[in-house]
Amino acid sequence: MSSSKSSSNSGSKSGSISGVSTGAGSGAEPVIDANLAVALDALLAEESVTRAAARLHTSPAAMSRTLARLRRILQDPLLVRAGQSMVPTPRAQALREETAAVVRRLGALLAPGAGVDPAVLRSTFTLQVADLVGAALAPGMLRLAGQEAPGISLRFRAEEWEAGPALREGRIDLEVGAIDHVDPETRVEELVTLRMAAAVRNGHPLTEGDLTPDRLAAADHVVVSRRGRFTGPLDTALAEHGLRRRVAVVLPGHLAAMSLAARSDVVCLVPTALPGAVASPLTDAAFALGLRVLDIPLPLPPLTIGMAWHPRHAADGGHHWLREAVRRTLRGAGGSAV
Repeated sequence: MSSSKSSSNSGSKSGSISGVSTGAGSGAEPVIDANLAVALDALLAEESVTRAAARLHTSPAAMSRTLARLRRILQDPLLVRAGQSMVPTPRAQALREETAAVVRRLGALLAPGAGVDPAVLRSTFTLQVADLVGAALAPGMLRLAGQEAPGISLRFRAEEWEAGPALREGRIDLEVGAIDHVDPETRVEELVTLRMAAAVRNGHPLTEGDLTPDRLAAADHVVVSRRGRFTGPLDTALAEHGLRRRVAVVLPGHLAAMSLAARSDVVCLVPTALPGAVASPLTDAAFALGLRVLDIPLPLPPLTIGMAWHPRHAADGGHHWLREAVRRTLRGAGGSAV
């Protein structure tokens, strides 16, 4: 009998303005009903069950039941009848500001993430890219950062990690390039589609006259392959014409291949914009080295450059700026934000 009475008293004293109920003697964690704080705020602000119900889009009967529950939890009548109206008790008056503050904090906590002002960002973003993509991205993104987000730093890493696990584990923020992996959770966005062209030094024999498949196959070539492969799509296209090129050297990066082409008679392949499209920054390095870019008279598969990120960053304001900066750099400022 005395045990039951003790439990009842304990239950009546538990709680706060947020509405906390506990299983007395059970060791259970308190269960917080945030709706009670919202209801209490409405009741104290309106000093009327009817008006509070209208404010919260519920019925007066439901609000009356909520008021009764609040009275039990707080052990105070809160609102009492005074003629045709209701007036707050001293306890209710003391709780009014605190309750309003709690509800404001709850609203802020549960509101959608607000956009981030890039000017106040203080972050380092790590991007995994091939050397040519890094060379194309770095100048434009550095300019955008200086104009909009001077507190950020950019770190470009070579394609040394398998991007899926690196994104998942947070070792990189973004992969940009030819995305050739599709992990279930990875977000991938295609940015720009390019075509491959032949690049040679100024004065190279191939710059004179028409470039034919035979003349292209007869030249020495440099192939770019991180895995050391000698063949690629161009070899397949040449083979359909009964032709085979001579690969003089294989290099792991495009910048080294273009540098070699600028100082020798080898032909290297470079990505360039599709006919009629805006010039691509991925061709800038070739032009900076003085290379001549020639159309290849063979059908080659297009090259799609995209970016991949882990969904943990999908709603992050800083990462949103990063992705938009990549879009604007690689395909112009008209890219839509995602």
